[in-house]
Amino acid sequence: MLGRTANGLYWMFRYIERAENIARLIDAGLRMSLTRSSTGDDNWDGVLQSAGVREAYDEGHNKLTNADAIDYLLRDRTNPSSVMSCIDSGRNNARMVRTALTRETWEATNECWIDLKSLLEKRVKAAEMPEVIDVIKRRAGLIRGAFHGSTLRNELYNFARIGTFIERADNTSRILDVKYYVLLPSVLSVGSSLDNVQWESILRSVSAHRAYSWAYDGEYRAMNIADFLTLNVQMPRLACLLLREDRQQSRLSRPGLRGAASCPRHRGFNPHHAADEGDPGYHGSGPARVPGGFRLAQQQARRGNFRWLPVLCISG
Repeated sequence: MLGRTANGLYWMFRYIERAENIARLIDAGLRMSLTRSSTGDDNWDGVLQSAGVREAYDEGHNKLTNADAIDYLLRDRTNPSSVMSCIDSGRNNARMVRTALTRETWEATNECWIDLKSLLEKRVKAAEMPEVIDVIKRRAGLIRGAFHGSTLRNELYNFARIGTFIERADNTSRILDVKYYVLLPSVLSVGSSLDNVQWESILRSVSAHRAYSWAYDGEYRAMNIADFLTLNVQMPRLACLLLREDRQQSRLSRPGLRGAASCPRHRGFNPHHAADEGDPGYHGSGPARVPGGFRLAQQQARRGNFRWLPVLCISG
């Protein structure tokens, strides 16, 4: 397989995943704004930081407002991480590797681009926002479904999945990072009703609200939610599962690797056994406690290094 084809598939699915994740962040921001007694504009600072575009937003705007932040994340062409920019980039990469895609995958991608280009041609009204977010998530899901249902399980499939997993792990770590570093007013609010409402909004942003209630009987506790999003193998967007899947896909480039990695949650995982003295962040005997673990996990996810994700998420 040509490197150009692998690169196109990798970035195509990273961009598609990013578009959906940005839509989920907007959804979470809208939900969290309902829990504040203020106008809610300040809440979007955390959303922009989670998306990694806060500084870029300030360059083109004098003031942070709800409407401007949403428009910047949805349809601003100067923002390379906006939903419309991601869909454009994903489709361009799909065109570049058209011969490597099935007809169903290409048609789903093209129809997604056509629909969103029409929907996001103008600023989205507040009343239409839930429907637009649902369309973005549904269209992204259709692309993934068409790809999974019609593509051979070979190198093409592996590179596409690697792109999806890396982007998804990055997004999950961003959401967890911004929860305590940005959204919560003070340490005193940990465990409060506001803390619980924010955690519930985060679960909804990753489509895990009902799944969490099934796994933990609907009891909203910060420890349980963090565990669910980072170590519970039943959750499709958690770091541990992404670690396992990424290692499984990476067999194409590492012939000596044996299948999928075991999940630490259900295989007696011990954080200090996952690190060694030659690795950054190792602190000798006992569990590895890495300050700002979620932030470091986010950096490692961007580099495609998933071996560290379970340790960093536990210690964050």
